[in-house]
Amino acid sequence: MAVRLFEAKDHAAAYLQYRVAPQELISRIMSYMEKKTPKQFNLAVDVGCGSGQGTIHLAPYFTKVVGTDISAAQLEMAQANSSPNVSYRQCPAEEQPFASGEVDLVTAMTAAHWFDRKRFLQEADRMLRPGGCLALLSYTMDMELEYGDISSKLNDICKEFYTALLPFRTPYLGSSSLKIYSDLFDSCSYPDKEWNDCVRLSKTLPLSGYIGMVETFSSYQILKQKDPVEAERLSNDIRSKLLSAMQVSSPDTEVSVVIKYFYWLARKP
Repeated sequence: MAVRLFEAKDHAAAYLQYRVAPQELISRIMSYMEKKTPKQFNLAVDVGCGSGQGTIHLAPYFTKVVGTDISAAQLEMAQANSSPNVSYRQCPAEEQPFASGEVDLVTAMTAAHWFDRKRFLQEADRMLRPGGCLALLSYTMDMELEYGDISSKLNDICKEFYTALLPFRTPYLGSSSLKIYSDLFDSCSYPDKEWNDCVRLSKTLPLSGYIGMVETFSSYQILKQKDPVEAERLSNDIRSKLLSAMQVSSPDTEVSVVIKYFYWLARKP
């Protein structure tokens, strides 16, 4: 993998606790597959699976699901989030332990932006059988909060959070993850492919869960490594401002977190 940032055990534990899986998008992936190649759902490979939140949602659809990741700490967490037909393997995204033409679905959920993108596309093509599907998805950092009639005020505070973290964004990602996935889409040679932009999915979480999710972002983790006192101060400041605006005292108060996903699907000829 081109970048390795998610390998500390405490970060992996936070990933398992706070990251959410886009189950609704997995349903869309399966609808796409069913239209193209009905009832050929033997093996799915979730590349860069992290702690397995998305991997596990593939289990009902396939005979076998394998999540792969470079991080031993992430895979250790994934083992606690398993199913009888789900297993995990440690390997780079660009070097997968599967035979050529063996895989029905290759997916990467909020992970492909970290890969060596050219090599990953080549490896996905190698693994996929004819008619197999490649599905890449991610979301933009600017999550929104909905709470009563003060959502706009809360989102102004959230923007402060994101703006403070922007200088710590790793240069490998450039200015926009959306552009990375758009470039990957353009680089995919399969004629049967579709791009889906900005699918808004809402999750009900405690406010502490929203803060915890942002703290798992690579930009926050880089700030935490460089200046842990400042990272904690920033989180506490944002939490206090949000609680004050909501006129509540408990960070367990639930809010709706709107996550803006984008994804693309392609079928190998």
